[in-house]
Amino acid sequence: MRKHEMLLPGERVAAGISGGADSVCLLFVLAEWKKRYGSEVAAVHVNHGIRREAAEDARFVEELCKSLGIPFYLRETDVHVLARERKLSVEEAGRNFRYQAFREAAEDFGAKRIAVAHNLNDRGETMLFNLFRGTGLKGLAGIMPVRDNVIRPLLCVERREIEEYLKAKGQTFCTDTTNEDDEYTRNRIRHHILPYVEKEIVSGCVKHMGQTAEIAAEAEDYLEQQTGEAYAQCAEHTEKDGYVLDCAQVSALHPAISKRLLFKLLKELSPGAKDISSVHVAAVYDLFLRSGNREIVLPFGIKARREYAKVRLETGSSVIPEPEHHLEFQVFSAEELPVNDKNSVIFPENQYTKWFDYDKIIRPLKLRTRSTGDYLMILGADGAAHHKKLKDYMVNEKIPERERDRIPILAEDAHVLWVVGHRISEYYKITANTKRVLQVQWITDCMEDKDGRAY
Repeated sequence: MRKHEMLLPGERVAAGISGGADSVCLLFVLAEWKKRYGSEVAAVHVNHGIRREAAEDARFVEELCKSLGIPFYLRETDVHVLARERKLSVEEAGRNFRYQAFREAAEDFGAKRIAVAHNLNDRGETMLFNLFRGTGLKGLAGIMPVRDNVIRPLLCVERREIEEYLKAKGQTFCTDTTNEDDEYTRNRIRHHILPYVEKEIVSGCVKHMGQTAEIAAEAEDYLEQQTGEAYAQCAEHTEKDGYVLDCAQVSALHPAISKRLLFKLLKELSPGAKDISSVHVAAVYDLFLRSGNREIVLPFGIKARREYAKVRLETGSSVIPEPEHHLEFQVFSAEELPVNDKNSVIFPENQYTKWFDYDKIIRPLKLRTRSTGDYLMILGADGAAHHKKLKDYMVNEKIPERERDRIPILAEDAHVLWVVGHRISEYYKITANTKRVLQVQWITDCMEDKDGRAY
């Protein structure tokens, strides 16, 4: 904690405490830190509604907090229902809810930091998971000790050491039966791969992987710094919110830096880089290696074009072919949303500019015309959102049949975010829990406001 300046004397921290061995150990560590440095600690327990014994775990944590004089926050949900509503895996829905609960409790407690109980084994499991899927240095570093306002004081400690520590203290803890379920990929790595490596290949493998993670993290930090310098020297903004790069300058960089630079630029040109991969970076990098004017089209309509001694990176239309029409995407923090004097969000009234909860978007967005199976969520008379076929919506809105195949649709698979010029799906709307906002603008040579006036 001192090495990474995780928690300064007197600072407040909200800690995620499940009641398992790792989090109980974390609670004792933070309680000791409180004694020594005067920091204030609060515990946040999340009941996911998955296990019958979850209520007992909550009572256990609450009693433990009372004995240590630590404030206790309880947050509850049915994660299976949440996963269905948000079209996420149960694991991802649970993680999202946990961190949302941590952020809310931290805000209520006045804490700038959130502490979670990841340990060295967790870091090793994450390294392997990332490695098997294909990763760079950032993924090889696995879980970081500090990321944004989240700290992980136990990241240098093995799970075995944690359990030995609690045994020596005579401290009990809860056992989460879902951790024994091999349905989750991480559990299979935990139960089968790491124990086999420890026993059959090399003893102390988790410690060794932790050392590798530290080396990878330092190398990643250095390369990121070098990439930032290359960005300042080589990337020139264009009038079309793109970039132009000099081929000689980029070719003079080490490939590790030039590829990272291209990835950084492509991320900036896409709504969150959800579709940008090493394949796309390699394709753009090839433009610098071979002479001749060429152009490639990437996700979200990003175009990379070689023009003699320059390469241009620009955004453009993805599917709708008319040159006078295109979408513009922008992602920003919900904290930047405009509010009125009653602290309520002022939504844009323009029917060609819409805001969406960006974190609800999981798969690539496509701008296209309607297709069989398309649907959106519509608010019903009962105040709840209901599934509605796009065809039925268009019929109800009395949209002429001859126009239905011409209306642009922004969709995530079959789920329509926006019927351009009409409405958006209830599911993607901004709420009080929104953290990041995707702003989408439909740009045309002549647009109309809600009263039909052209501008």
